[in-house]
Amino acid sequence: MTIDSRATTRRQFLHRSTAATAGVALGLNLLGTPVTRPVLGANGKVRVGFIGVGNRGTQLLHGFMAQNDVDIVALCDVYEPYLSRDYSQVGQAVIDSIGARAPKMGEKFAGEVARYKDFRRVLDRKDIDAVVIATPDHWHAIQTIQACQAGKDVYVEKPLSVTIHEGRKMVEAAAKYQRVVQVGLHRRSSAVYAELAKQMQGGKIGKITVARAYRVSNMDPAGIGKYPDTTPPKELDWDLWLGPRPLRPYRDNIPLYKFRWWEAYSSQVANWGVHYCDAIRWVLKEEAPISISAHGGRFAIDDDRTIPDTMEVIFELPSGVLLVFGQYEANGLAPLEFGEIEFRGTLGNLYAGSEAGGYKLVASPGGQFQPAKPRIASEEKPGVKGVDLTVQHIRNFVDCVKSRQRTNCDMETGHRSTTFALLANIALATKSRLDWDPKTERITNNRDANKLLHYRYRKPWTL
Repeated sequence: MTIDSRATTRRQFLHRSTAATAGVALGLNLLGTPVTRPVLGANGKVRVGFIGVGNRGTQLLHGFMAQNDVDIVALCDVYEPYLSRDYSQVGQAVIDSIGARAPKMGEKFAGEVARYKDFRRVLDRKDIDAVVIATPDHWHAIQTIQACQAGKDVYVEKPLSVTIHEGRKMVEAAAKYQRVVQVGLHRRSSAVYAELAKQMQGGKIGKITVARAYRVSNMDPAGIGKYPDTTPPKELDWDLWLGPRPLRPYRDNIPLYKFRWWEAYSSQVANWGVHYCDAIRWVLKEEAPISISAHGGRFAIDDDRTIPDTMEVIFELPSGVLLVFGQYEANGLAPLEFGEIEFRGTLGNLYAGSEAGGYKLVASPGGQFQPAKPRIASEEKPGVKGVDLTVQHIRNFVDCVKSRQRTNCDMETGHRSTTFALLANIALATKSRLDWDPKTERITNNRDANKLLHYRYRKPWTL
């Protein structure tokens, strides 16, 4: 086992960033050599490096370790206890803040696994075929693009990016360097949603005019807590964690999980809403919204968050459908009578529960001035217990690394679905209804809103 925790100076950061930018233009990897298709390891195994091995990264790590044709050869994280996989070294302040979201770790690896703090050391490794990126959202774009440039295939967690501009650049990089990419929207590997996409597009419940989904979690009263600014723990490289985002004081409820409630690093509509928007647009065969409006704010929870505790967004789709997503973190109980997504059609309502839940179709009777009898037969299809969609999604990625075929959720698919969430945040921030042109990826009725399609990175980081 080797551990590379060498500090990287500002001069080294600038040098490598400049070299990486030049390499993109020349079609070279980080070492300045031509990008080629990787040669798989012994017995055709895919050699994988992990960038980010916290809560979600650990879940993915276990999923990849379960594949007989995968070798885990490198881990990377800016928090030393996650890198060493030693739960006993996790600071008490971290445990007090995120509780069970701190992974227990202690995995037994089949072979030697190198450890790095700087993700670029992983990308420098010529013997790595693919990388898994499970870092905070604000890092996805830089790490994914540099991984593509270095000739690595990529499994990147959702949401794909924190800005729409980043997402498009990631799509371009994957295409330019001919990389196999899987975005972690794992419902794309669901047999239930694949079946529903065929049936609903075939008119199973008539003309669909509304689709709804919600994220509900009653976080009253304390939410993510209120913490003072303090000195970062010595085990965490806070500057490297912040990366392209502005330098700010450390706080115990920002990194290592709770970044999802800070708008600079993520949001809950991106964390949860992107899953449902992706499944809905797949079932409805939609690419992008044409208009977006959002309402919400911090209505009840007194904590440090910078995102709403209550939010509702409406996306109008080109085919004449309203896609509604609600983020309710100040109250509990399910808003739907079954499952996770409701499709409302002229013949009935269908409630999808993914693999474990199956689906339930409730026939609609006629309304005002119409015959009262049900228009179709109600039905229910049970789910399949014990199915892990994340593992199925991983399996699809590994197969595609070998075959060079398109994954279930390639970069363009992940980008289009992530765009829904990012537009919702822009609509809320500008308190306006936005008209969206999916071809140019620009807001057409609010010039100032287009300024939120990207942000200026902190030096030396660039795309």
